[in-house]
Amino acid sequence: MCHVIVTCRSMLWTLLSIVVAFGELIAFMSTDWLVGFPRTPDAVFGPHGATAAGEAYRPTLGIYGRCIKLPHLRRGVLCGPYAVHFGEIASGFWQAAAIFLAAGILLLCAVAFISVFTMCFQSIMKKSIFNVCGLLQAIAGLFLILGLMLYPAGWGSDKVQLYCGQDAAPYQAGLCTMGWAFYTAMGGTVLTFICAVFSAQAEIATSSDKVQEEIEEGKSLICLL
Repeated sequence: MCHVIVTCRSMLWTLLSIVVAFGELIAFMSTDWLVGFPRTPDAVFGPHGATAAGEAYRPTLGIYGRCIKLPHLRRGVLCGPYAVHFGEIASGFWQAAAIFLAAGILLLCAVAFISVFTMCFQSIMKKSIFNVCGLLQAIAGLFLILGLMLYPAGWGSDKVQLYCGQDAAPYQAGLCTMGWAFYTAMGGTVLTFICAVFSAQAEIATSSDKVQEEIEEGKSLICLL
């Protein structure tokens, strides 16, 4: 018989797991990892920097995408991938970062999908599904940390220097500033480890004595605050 068990701690863990997965996915796909120095669409580069008439803007650069402003476009800003193939990503460090980040996000999305069904299934192959998911989240967090550590090592690439100036170097962003996507990825990594730890609380809540009493009374829907 399937018992639907809902507790505050298990629902909070489920919601956090879904939010973290979507947050990391959106950050990975965003172009707002680096925000370039101000320039104009018709900028002319001379010995004293970029000079041109027109409204200044700041281009953005992501792991595989970018946003730039083109004067001949009505909508102004053009966003899209600059790397059609994996080998065209700005540097080897960014390629490695992309692999680790993608692996971590894949695990987080898998956990987010599984977490929806933890109301009905609390174990898999005689193992607590919360403990298994918590372990996967911890592994995903390690992948995300590796990706975020490798990402700044690629700031010395030619692609980054086009956006951040010649002073850009590994772990030195030059004239660029960090975009919201980078901070979102960092915050998501912290929340990933919080979810991994909190999964143990979700396991305790769904296997408590109160839950067992409800099951023994023959109830199929158990909701505890």
